[in-house]
Amino acid sequence: MVSAEDLAKELAATLVSAGVTLAAAESCTGGLAAAAITGVPGASSFFLGSFVSYSNQAKESMLGVSADCLNRYGAVSEETGTAMAAGAAAALGADCAFSITGIAGPLGGTSDKPVGTVWFGFAICGSTFAESCHFDGDRAAIRDSSVRYALGRIIELIRQCDRA
Repeated sequence: MVSAEDLAKELAATLVSAGVTLAAAESCTGGLAAAAITGVPGASSFFLGSFVSYSNQAKESMLGVSADCLNRYGAVSEETGTAMAAGAAAALGADCAFSITGIAGPLGGTSDKPVGTVWFGFAICGSTFAESCHFDGDRAAIRDSSVRYALGRIIELIRQCDRA
């Protein structure tokens, strides 16, 4: 299993090679992805910043996620994940962005959205979209898996965009 720190180093090289900047918005991971990225020396040359938008109020005020979106779909949804990524990119003027919003547990899960449900939003190559995953384990394991997935996926997407 590749560590978040190693993925962050690979992400740094990918961003520098592509000449693009990155922003992030995190909810259930509480800044863990940003911590991994900023652990790479020279990260300020490609990482513009991150928002830890744990509450719905923060998602609205910092990222521009609409109250209607949050009320209709919930904080852990495709729509909210997409809006978070788009909001982070717009707020910081980044070329690309990702978001992480999920239920790390042990509380908060439902039959529709059990503990381990995580949505990842992406704003890249002029489009926005989201993907979901389900991770097993305790709170720490779910958060770590979420960070590693987000970093690995944004690397793939930047490389695809760079080849387009």
